Amino acid sequence: MRKPDLSFWQLWNLSFGFFGVQIAYALQSANISRIFATLGADPHTLSFFWILPPLMGMLVQPIVGSMSDKTWCKWGRRKPYLYLGALVAVAVMAFLPNSGSLGLTVKAALVFATIMLMLLDTSINMAMQPFKMMVGDMVNDQQKTKAYSIQSLLCNAGSLVGYLLPIGLTMIGVQNELPEGVTGVIPDSVTWSFYIGAAVLILCVLYTGATVREMNPEQYAAFHGIKEEEKQESQNFVKLLMKAPSAFWTIGLVQFFSWLAFLYMWTYTTGGIAETVWNTLEPTSKAYQEAGNWTGVLFAVQAVGSILWAMVLPLFGKAKVGYAVSLVIGGIGFISTNYINDPYLLFISYALIGCAWAAMLAMPFAMLTRSLSGKSLGSYLGLFNCTICLPQIIAALVGGFFLKGFAGKEVIVKKEVLIEGETILQDVPVYEGQIVMLFVAGVALFLAAAAVFLIREKKQEA
Repeated sequence: MRKPDLSFWQLWNLSFGFFGVQIAYALQSANISRIFATLGADPHTLSFFWILPPLMGMLVQPIVGSMSDKTWCKWGRRKPYLYLGALVAVAVMAFLPNSGSLGLTVKAALVFATIMLMLLDTSINMAMQPFKMMVGDMVNDQQKTKAYSIQSLLCNAGSLVGYLLPIGLTMIGVQNELPEGVTGVIPDSVTWSFYIGAAVLILCVLYTGATVREMNPEQYAAFHGIKEEEKQESQNFVKLLMKAPSAFWTIGLVQFFSWLAFLYMWTYTTGGIAETVWNTLEPTSKAYQEAGNWTGVLFAVQAVGSILWAMVLPLFGKAKVGYAVSLVIGGIGFISTNYINDPYLLFISYALIGCAWAAMLAMPFAMLTRSLSGKSLGSYLGLFNCTICLPQIIAALVGGFFLKGFAGKEVIVKKEVLIEGETILQDVPVYEGQIVMLFVAGVALFLAAAAVFLIREKKQEA
């Protein structure tokens, strides 16, 4: 039984909450390294702070997917998890930027911020996944590419807002530098950006909740060809993985290299351009905070590039060719950052990176859901989230070693730190050349592009 076509506005409402979720995700990805560096983290250990979030994602997402496959209540099937994730994200977004304002020592502030980051990433993913699952539930195969393209458009629009919030607030007079004599406190431009993002997130999620009506169990079973006895089957993750279509694994390989690349972009862009463009290695300096704002601008350019490229992707005759070409263009963008010292010329690099991001948002889930039956869709999408989380964990673990091996010599900078209520100068080791990590990201995208041609789409047996 074929699912009916949905109107444009039905597809739009289905994913509109993604706009708010992505604002929160953009604020996280553009500002977390800046926040940790301001709190006192050393650059060569910066990537370690990104380990816990994807690790929690690997644990939580398969469970959420499996539980939502079995959840049928008056609020819906996927929507209860959407509401829960959004509420937790809003609460955490109020605490995270205040990590340095609680009177804690440097180490305690970093630990607190790490816990907040873990909760934020987990809650954002919990709020994000139901949108992908609802498209899989309610949209027929012929419209899935269109549905995920709309989701990609809203995602990039949300990213644009999130990335530009700090510099936008700075332009209207909100403080963007640390007060004189104060260390470890996050600038107001970042703090208020998180507050605004939290408000927009909850409003967008409530809009989708009010305008979308999920299928009831009988309709879902009929449209997905699920027999009565199959509804009662318990889900076993090991058995599901053993029965997963080959597309699950081959798309996962592409995801591995792709998300490794973007973890390095989020981690090292601010430090890299602070050195190459603003000529500073000192996280508490005015120049470094300006570089932090410019990171948001560059990520916004990436989002614009992604929006524009998303319009080009459907013109490719074969989806895999479009996917691979997009990743190669993104790899060129990453590598080019190593040879540019002008802040405006970096727009070209990040626009090219946006091409890869557009493909990463639309292609994997469209390909995968076309290869899955409806019976365990949520469980499979939850497990598939591990192909996003695992590469980030590995990238975070080895990032410091890559930085030491490739980035150049270690230098010592003087940094004010708060110890037992007193501000003192302390020698802090910093590695030059963080921008080289974006070269590593470019190579990873080339490998991802090569892996695209291993994908074989074949419908899984129900």
